[in-house]
Amino acid sequence: MGQCYGKSVAGENGGVPTTIVAPADSGDVAQPQSPLPSSEVVNNSNNLPSVRNTPARSSPWPSPYPAGVAPSPARSTPRRFFRRPFPPPSPAKHIKASLAKRLGNGIAKQPKEGPIPEDGGNEGGGQHLDKSFGYGKNLGAKYELGKEIGRGHFGHTCSAKGKKGELKDQVVAVKIISKAKMTTAIAIEDVRREVKILKSLSGHKHLVQFYDACEDSNNVYVVMELCEGGELLDRILSRGGRYSEEDAKAIIKQILNVVSFCHLQGVVHRDLKPENFLFTSRSEDADMKLIDFGLSDFIRPEERLNDIVGSAYYVAPEVLHRSYSLEADIWSIGVITYILLCGSRPFWARTESGIFRTVLRADPNFEDLPWPSVSPEAKDFVKRMLNKDYRKRMTAAQALTHPWIRDENHSIPLDILIYKLVKAYLHATPYKRAALKALSKALTEDELLYLRAQFALLEPNRDGRVSFENFRMALTSNATDAMKESRVPDILNSMTTLSYRKMDFDEFCAAAISTHQIEGREGWDQIATIAFEHFELEGNRIITVEELARELNLGPTAHSILRDWIRSSDGKLSFIGYTKFLHGVTIRSSNTRHHQ
Repeated sequence: MGQCYGKSVAGENGGVPTTIVAPADSGDVAQPQSPLPSSEVVNNSNNLPSVRNTPARSSPWPSPYPAGVAPSPARSTPRRFFRRPFPPPSPAKHIKASLAKRLGNGIAKQPKEGPIPEDGGNEGGGQHLDKSFGYGKNLGAKYELGKEIGRGHFGHTCSAKGKKGELKDQVVAVKIISKAKMTTAIAIEDVRREVKILKSLSGHKHLVQFYDACEDSNNVYVVMELCEGGELLDRILSRGGRYSEEDAKAIIKQILNVVSFCHLQGVVHRDLKPENFLFTSRSEDADMKLIDFGLSDFIRPEERLNDIVGSAYYVAPEVLHRSYSLEADIWSIGVITYILLCGSRPFWARTESGIFRTVLRADPNFEDLPWPSVSPEAKDFVKRMLNKDYRKRMTAAQALTHPWIRDENHSIPLDILIYKLVKAYLHATPYKRAALKALSKALTEDELLYLRAQFALLEPNRDGRVSFENFRMALTSNATDAMKESRVPDILNSMTTLSYRKMDFDEFCAAAISTHQIEGREGWDQIATIAFEHFELEGNRIITVEELARELNLGPTAHSILRDWIRSSDGKLSFIGYTKFLHGVTIRSSNTRHHQ
C-alpha cells in the first residue's frame, strides 16, 4: 500500500507524506495537471508521484491531449540529476478546484487525506466495511516493536524483535497499515492482496522475505525481513547520480532475476523504482531485495490489466492507455537502467500531465553527455527496454542473455513467454508455421543463445526432443502458490497436442520466437531478407487473396490491401507480404501501412 519501508522523511503534515486526490483535468484549472481520470496521486517519501486509478467510469472532463498540443521532442526534456526534493507533481490549489468541480463544494471539503469514494466504499457512512482480515491477533506476544524506520500514507514501518519461535531474538521489520485509512472496499482488498502476494511468493534471494501477518482493531501488521542497507535511490545519490557500467550491470542483473521470477509466477509488480529496492546491509556488495507489493497484482498469461497504477516517472505508455501486462515492468527497469548509466531521468516534466505526455510522445536522449562514452551494447539494452511498443521489448529472462549483461556463470530463468509463443505456434496454420520456420533460420547467435537456454530448461529427452510433459514439468518445478493463484498452469491446457508428438530444437526455435521482438532490433532488415530467402525455397507457395484473408482472420474488406502482398508474376507472397504476414496484421494496421 505505497512505500513505507524506507527511511523516514518529513512531509507537510507533521512529518507524514500527504496524499493528494487528483481527478481528471477540470475546466476550472488553467493548466491541466493530470490526464488520468479519477486518479490518486501519492507523494511518497521522495516526492515521487504514484498514481492509483479508481474503477473505470465515464469522465466529464475533456481529453488530456487537446488539439494543437505538439508532441514533446526528445531533446526538450530537461535532464536533471537526482536531488531531494523533486518538483511537486500536482500543486494542491489546482487539485482543490478539480475536486470542487467533480464532487461538489460540500464533498470537496472532506479531509484532505484519503481517496475519492469508490463503488462499494465508505467515507464515514453508507455500507459497512469489513476490516477483519483473519490474521492472528497476538502481535504483542510474538514481537517487541522498536523504533520507527519509515513512514508512508497508509502507515509506517518499525523495527521489531521476535520473542519466541523461529524468529526469537531476530530483528525484523513490521509494516503497520492503519485500518482507519482503509476507507474503501478497494483499499481493503489491496491490503489483502499485498499480504497474499508476499506470502505466496517465496524462495528467491532478491525478494524480501515474508514472515507473518497480524491485526488488531486499529492496524494490520506485516512482518518481513529487515533490510538495513538503505534504498537503491540513496546509493545513486551518494555516487553523484550515476554508476559505472560494471556497477550498473550488477544492479540490473539482480533486478532482472527477481522480476523474471515474479513474472513466471504470474505477478506483475507495477511500481518498480529505486526506492523499492533495499540493500540487506551497508556493504558495497550487499544483495538487493525487492519490496512493496502494495500495487502489485496476479495476472493470468493472456490477461491485460486496465487500472492505472505506479509512479509517474517509471510508468509505461501502455499503462496510460489502460491495456498492459508484464511488459510494463520491463519499461520501468529500462528507466532505472537509464538513470544508473547517466544520472538523469529519460522522461521529465514539472507536472504529472507533462511527465505522461513525455512518456507517450518523446524519445529518451542518447546524444548528450555521458551517452557518447557509454558502450553501444549498453545503449542498445536500454533502447530495447524503452521501446514504446511493448511487444518489441525484451522479457526479463531475455534481457539476462543480452550481450551487455549476460554472464556465463549465472543461469537463465525459465521464461513464461516461450509458453505463450509455443501455444500460438501449435494453433497456427501450416502456412504460418512455414513462415516462422524460415524466420528461425535467420536468427542471430544472440537469439539462439536465449532459445538454447530455454530449451535446456525443458530438459529434453534422450532423443533431443521435448513433449508436453517437458513443458509441464518445467513449469511445475518452478511453481509457488502465486503461480496457482494467477492460474499460470492453465496455459498448458492449450498445449496438449504435444502429448501426441515431440518437438526438436529447430522446431522449438520456430515456435518460440517473437516476430515483433526481432523487428525491434537494428538488424531486422537483414534478418527479414535472409528469412524470406529460406521461405522462397521451402515454404512460399501460390496463395489466393481469399486464402490469405482466412489465414489472417480478415474479412472481404481487406482483399484490396492483401492483393498488394501477392506477386502478380507467380501468385506467391512478396517480401513485403511475407513480413506483414509474420505480424498477423489487422485490417486497421494494414490500412495505415498501405498509405504510407
